[in-house]
Amino acid sequence: MKKVQKLEAILWSIAFPGFGQLLNRHLFKGFVFIFLEFIINVNSFFNQAIMYSFLGKIRDAELVVNHQWLMFYPCLYMYAMYDAYKFADGENPPYSYVPFAFGAYFVTVGLMYSPNKYFGIFFGPIWLPILSLIPGLAVGFIIRYFIIKYHSRQISS
Repeated sequence: MKKVQKLEAILWSIAFPGFGQLLNRHLFKGFVFIFLEFIINVNSFFNQAIMYSFLGKIRDAELVVNHQWLMFYPCLYMYAMYDAYKFADGENPPYSYVPFAFGAYFVTVGLMYSPNKYFGIFFGPIWLPILSLIPGLAVGFIIRYFIIKYHSRQISS
């Protein structure tokens, strides 16, 4: 049976944490991620907050979401993506986990700051964390670049 490609594993993991692991035939791990995603999702009222946010009812999303439960979600989500990527077919570039980790950090911080207004705009518990992923990945890729550069300089000297 043909192994799953990295892009396919990541895209399925974006759709639902655990699906990438199921595609990689890591069934136990996949079901654990699905179970954890379900528990966090239900207890944080995440789907309802997403629905309100997409309908432009940002205040309703803020009122319904349980931040204490939702704080677990970014790390679970990004780790499930990284794990699916890591075990899919293809080479694993050195320090490929760094952008995923910084993405999780920044999304978590975005969630913590989501009750506030920025530039007169209230982004809420869905949009601010999503927007925080962009600088998180950028910082992760930059840090990964410097780690690789530093290690290659150490090896050559």
